[in-house]
Amino acid sequence: MGETKPQQKDAYALILEAIDVGIYKPGDRLVESELAERFGVSRTPIREALQRLETQSLLSRDGRSLIVASLDHNQMAELYAVRSELEGLAARLAARHATPEEIKVLRDMVEEDQAFVGDPDALSRANRRFHKQIHLASHNRYLVQQLDLVHRTMALMATTSLAAEGRGETALSEHSAIVEAIAAGEGDAAYAALRTHLSRAFETRLKQDAKKER
Repeated sequence: MGETKPQQKDAYALILEAIDVGIYKPGDRLVESELAERFGVSRTPIREALQRLETQSLLSRDGRSLIVASLDHNQMAELYAVRSELEGLAARLAARHATPEEIKVLRDMVEEDQAFVGDPDALSRANRRFHKQIHLASHNRYLVQQLDLVHRTMALMATTSLAAEGRGETALSEHSAIVEAIAAGEGDAAYAALRTHLSRAFETRLKQDAKKER
C-alpha cells in the first residue's frame, strides 16, 4: 500500500521525461506492456499515468491506441501566445523578487551555456533549465504551476528552434538581455525582453516548418 503513490508518480514522470527528451515523439504509439518493461514499473501505475497524460492532452487516441499528441499550426500559435504572457509576467516578477543568488545563477547559466552552441539537443535542455530558473525567481507558486503545464506541452514539438543556423548564439544573447533587465530590477524591460525572445523563437520555428512543406 505504502509504495503505490510513489510508483504512480514515478511512472508519470518517467513517461513525461521520455517524451520531453524525444525518446517518444509526436505520433509514436505508447503500449502499456512495453512501457512497463522499459521502466521496470508494473502495468497498473503505467495505465494510470497514461490516463493522466491523456487528460492533460499530451496523449491522444488513435483508434484503441494512445499516441503522443502533436500540435497543429493554430495550437502552436495559441501555446506561444499563452507562454509569452506567462513567461513575461515571470520575468517581471523576477525583476521584483529575485535574490542576488538567483541572479548569479542566471548569469552563470548564460555563460556556461555557451559551451552547448552547436549542440541543439544539449542547448535545448539548457534552455529549459534557464527558463525554469526564471519561473522560480518569480516567487509565485501558482505562476510556476501554470508554466510547468505549458512547458510540458512544448515537449509535443518534435524539433527545437535552437537547431536553426545561428539561433543558438542569438538565443543566448537574448537570455543575457533578460537577465540584465531582471538584475536591474526593471520589470517592464524584463517582460519585453522575454516576450521578444519567445517571439523570435516562434518566428524561427515557423520558418523551420515552412521549409518542411517544400
